[in-house]
Amino acid sequence: MTALGLLLLLVLAVGCSAVERIGQPWWEMRRDSSGQAPDPAGTTDAVVQVYAARTVGWKGVMAVHTWIAVKPSGAAAYTRYEVMGWGVGSGAPALRVNRTGPDNYWFGSRPDLLADRRGAGVDALITRIEAAIQAYPYPSSYRTWPGPNSNTFTAYVGRAVPELRLDLPATAIGKDFIPGGVPMAWTPSGTGVQLSLFGLLGVLAGAEEGLELNVLGLTFGLDVKRPALKLPVVGRLGWSQRPEPPISEQAASVPSRASRSE
Repeated sequence: MTALGLLLLLVLAVGCSAVERIGQPWWEMRRDSSGQAPDPAGTTDAVVQVYAARTVGWKGVMAVHTWIAVKPSGAAAYTRYEVMGWGVGSGAPALRVNRTGPDNYWFGSRPDLLADRRGAGVDALITRIEAAIQAYPYPSSYRTWPGPNSNTFTAYVGRAVPELRLDLPATAIGKDFIPGGVPMAWTPSGTGVQLSLFGLLGVLAGAEEGLELNVLGLTFGLDVKRPALKLPVVGRLGWSQRPEPPISEQAASVPSRASRSE
């Protein structure tokens, strides 16, 4: 099979999955825990995790929704931060807190774990993450394309806390919308530089992200660190983007909520 044929099959698979979810009422879609966040009852360590899941409806063919979950040392629960468009036109804030669990399915879509930080030093990261969230310039605004949206928010926090080494997927449309219309900024991972014209046209080069070209919000790129092509719709073709094991070996040995229930 040619590379083009394989790519077409992947695009078709993504499209069929999205169409299947489009035909299902949203209130019937799965929204329980995916079992990826460590159970607070089983670990006192601080935890920071960033997730991405295909969006609801037709937008799920093209884009993912991202969010951030944090748990300080000794906390009994996570705090989840994300930006959403639902209700913004009626006066609801775009920035939402604790709408659901840290790792829950996003209306039928299982989230991918993009970053996972645990243990020593993570409480300090959480303080800086929450300071960046407070400083986010669009807490009441949402625009699906080219931004600001959920991915604009997550990228903003990533730039403010480069220790997260946050490599957002090619399907995170809105990540290249730089707040304030500034044409140049650090990449969301903090390991490179990007140029962007209101999220519609730009280039990016970073140690984590590799090389990316943004055309009308669509990303085409090459990941050099974990060899892969970055493409619209498909997202990634090559090595997995799964994050490296958590910093704390002790935290890494703690079973997830899913494994505890099996």
